[in-house]
Amino acid sequence: MKPIHFLFLHLVLGISSCTTTSYDFSGIREISHSGDKYTNQEENPFIDVSEKPVSTFSIDADGASYANVRRFIQQDRQMPPKGAVRTEELLNYFQLDYEFNPGAHPITLNGEVSACPWNAANKLVRIGIKGQPIAQEKLPASNFVFLIDVSGSMASEDKLDLLKNGFKYFVDGLSSADRVAIVTYAGSAGVVLESTPGNDKSKIKKAIDKLGSGGSTAGAEGIITAYKIAQENLIVGGNNRVVIGTDGDFNVGPSSQEELVKLIEEKRELGIYLTVLGVGRGNLNDAMLEQIADNGNGTYEYIDNLTQLKKVFIYDYSKFYTVAKDVKVQVEFNPENVKAYRLIGYENRVLNEEDFEDDKKDAGEIGANQNITALYEIVPNAKATAKSAPTFVIDFRYKKPDSDQSNPLRLDIFDAGKTFPQSSDFMRFSASVAAFSMLITNSQYKGSSTYPEVLNWLNTLKLNDEYGFKAEFKTLVEAAKKL
Repeated sequence: MKPIHFLFLHLVLGISSCTTTSYDFSGIREISHSGDKYTNQEENPFIDVSEKPVSTFSIDADGASYANVRRFIQQDRQMPPKGAVRTEELLNYFQLDYEFNPGAHPITLNGEVSACPWNAANKLVRIGIKGQPIAQEKLPASNFVFLIDVSGSMASEDKLDLLKNGFKYFVDGLSSADRVAIVTYAGSAGVVLESTPGNDKSKIKKAIDKLGSGGSTAGAEGIITAYKIAQENLIVGGNNRVVIGTDGDFNVGPSSQEELVKLIEEKRELGIYLTVLGVGRGNLNDAMLEQIADNGNGTYEYIDNLTQLKKVFIYDYSKFYTVAKDVKVQVEFNPENVKAYRLIGYENRVLNEEDFEDDKKDAGEIGANQNITALYEIVPNAKATAKSAPTFVIDFRYKKPDSDQSNPLRLDIFDAGKTFPQSSDFMRFSASVAAFSMLITNSQYKGSSTYPEVLNWLNTLKLNDEYGFKAEFKTLVEAAKKL
């Protein structure tokens, strides 16, 4: 594929799409391309524990932001716009091999406290969640509906062609117990392939190969049709999922973010899960795709190259199988130990305190063998003591995939007085990713972080890196440093 050079979107607060502009931003030149749409979120601030001791948020299992950021830096040789950077999606892009303890729950919790590497006066709290691993031969039967955008805006190598290759990789992993249907949408929705057994791979791939692009984009009609087919072929106790591949350029019928989110919210009650795959640049509607996934019991990934395609469709295949839904986290900070706290990332996942026990309130999903990480930076109380007692007690709630009733879990985290170099590889890697996110957005909270420091932290790690994504992250940090 030939390199394509684009100008990027100069974003204002909120969802924005504007004409070409450029400006100097603390040594970084941001150039924007008209057409891409992102949501600018203000960073979570430090909150005084005396005013609000409880912090509540929904977990996030998306990885789209990291892949998109990587594309900006590696392929386009430009810093990403702030709206494209969601720290939690950078953190959760990577597999950290958290331990899973078999038992009554489909998730296992872990966490730790250490000194904060970019602010010596503060501390860092890491919260980890691990989804239950499921062996390939024990995965439940699946009812998939591929919903593929074939409108005119998809006519490029980095859009429809990339998706077609990905779906064919995906088909290779299906069994005879699985089923696949293919729905396309351009000016209207059409059924290209009725629900077909997964072992009829030749028939499914031929249907994929025939896909071509052209026309406007009736996204809402495609969504309605895809869910209808998924419901008609519902596998009770199985994995029922719609997989959307699109640049998000919906322009026929209900097409606003509010209209499509409302539509998706209605469909999630059917017990059908959602995976959203974003592609391309120039008219990528990242803002809409992220919200559709978040509000539809789903996850959002961005595909920028063949390696990412393999990650989504092959290496992380088990993520298509949800083991826990509506996963919420609630931390109550003790004012005797903590003066203030800041949740790093998860800006559009913050919940009200009363949402935690409200089983009607939607939250994030976690797939089989998936890990989720969240970080808090805290300002310790000068009088904090009692290392023998938990520094924090963190409450979790989740639902099993086929249940509407949530289950509680608790995690005690102790502060053992560890320095940052004494913390686990998990903590040092997560802090490296968070610091990188703050550096590329010139965050007011980046403290003493620098690119060389991030690289030094990464060089101390001995984490499993089967597919080389953590090593690639080092090269991404190097590339950002040069920009």
